[in-house]
Amino acid sequence: MSLNSSSDKRHAILLVCDGLGDRPSVGGKTPLQAAHTPHLDALSDAGINGLMDVIAPGIVPGSDTAHLALFGYDPYRHYPGRGVFEALGADMELCAGDVAFRANFATVDEQLRVIDRRAGRMGSKELARALNGLELQGVSISLVHTTQHRCAVVMKGEQLSKYVSDMDTHRAGDVLQDCKPLRAGEAERRTAAIVNAFVKRSYEILNEHPVNADRKRRGEPPANIILLRGAGSYEPVPSLKARFGVSAACVAGASLYKGVAKYLGMKLIHAEGATGRADTNLQSKAEAALRALKEHDFVFVHVKETDNDAHDGDFEGKKRIIEQIDQELVARLQEADAYLAVTGDHSTPVSLKRHSSDPVPLVIRGEGVRRDRVKNFDEISVASGGLGRIRGVDLMPILADYMGYYIMYGT
Repeated sequence: MSLNSSSDKRHAILLVCDGLGDRPSVGGKTPLQAAHTPHLDALSDAGINGLMDVIAPGIVPGSDTAHLALFGYDPYRHYPGRGVFEALGADMELCAGDVAFRANFATVDEQLRVIDRRAGRMGSKELARALNGLELQGVSISLVHTTQHRCAVVMKGEQLSKYVSDMDTHRAGDVLQDCKPLRAGEAERRTAAIVNAFVKRSYEILNEHPVNADRKRRGEPPANIILLRGAGSYEPVPSLKARFGVSAACVAGASLYKGVAKYLGMKLIHAEGATGRADTNLQSKAEAALRALKEHDFVFVHVKETDNDAHDGDFEGKKRIIEQIDQELVARLQEADAYLAVTGDHSTPVSLKRHSSDPVPLVIRGEGVRRDRVKNFDEISVASGGLGRIRGVDLMPILADYMGYYIMYGT
């Protein structure tokens, strides 16, 4: 295979609405079907549509592995562990031998039974500072609060391994289980012991912290423990520029998505008010993306709140943010002289409150696409579109070819 480019190169924007896909529930419709989305529907009418199995049929994607696939990287080959993306997105230093984790502030009772694994979706930089800089068994631990209940943790020291189990069981009501080594080695046993010691120490420090005392007085769940998951170690990969020839940029609020972008060599573009929460400034993201197109061939734009509402089982909330995306983001992005692709990284049905293997809708609008007969952008309508049903790793080569950067197989 050889990387080629035509003289007539074009730009592209990829808008990823996290957890966009759903299953019919309220009134027999998905939130996307129920939402009023004239701009998304106009894209479908003018473009080519289809469904996408982001990893593969029947496989439930994580947000991290899903984004690797969306950018054309096989997650079974190139996945370094979620913690790496969280740490990079939080601008934390990562060196060979370090182990990084994605972490949650959570609420537990005196028996360390998980009451709320997200602590009401609330954390704080003050609580994070109380844990940042701890040293256990000769290992220094850095912790940075990112958004809501989320944190990134990096451990630096001798004989550390990413092959340890998660502390986060993903279910409320469970008593915390010890972190365990996933391989029979001294580094794995040592790392698991340090994780257990750190989590125990986090409870001792946070449970009595003044911030949590105030929260308890207000009847709010205290963020009184840290749960670690997604251990990873940095492993270099070829950049998007090296693989596809495109200069790429990212507009996102949450650290995970910025971390994936940095890992693949994208430039992070600041958008004022981009928070990764419901209050994120979608109009600011749109303007930042359009500015980025002046210097970059490809711009990735991410919106998180669709997934947050789905995890909370909030049909109306998910429908509402989809309508905001349509009015405040898509309406502006569609004015760009660029290919515009809109999709999700996975489905998060509000009826399940978790990710599912259901394929996500995809539309691509731009010069030369084979316009199909789809008129509405939703999970059911796009199934009859010209793209058919593709995998996530297929998307970037398709976009690159439209843009004039293409991969020739053979001569």
